[in-house]
Amino acid sequence: MAQIIVRNLTEQAVERLKVRAKEHKRSLEAEVRDILENEAAGGVNDRELVRRIAAEMRSELAGVPQTDSADLIRADRDR
Repeated sequence: MAQIIVRNLTEQAVERLKVRAKEHKRSLEAEVRDILENEAAGGVNDRELVRRIAAEMRSELAGVPQTDSADLIRADRDR
């Protein structure tokens, strides 16, 4: 396995990485490794994945009539 050293990271970047690592329940090293491996493999990050899924859902629902949720809530309350 290869090793790399990344110098001159800002403290803010390191803190954001630590928060992200904690959210994923792994070490800072494991988080950085995962980020680098995903990017090197052409992967997408969580935000991009959410955007893609939302775009797919929008295209699937295009042309399908939608009911205003306020109307549904009002009808439910009136019952």
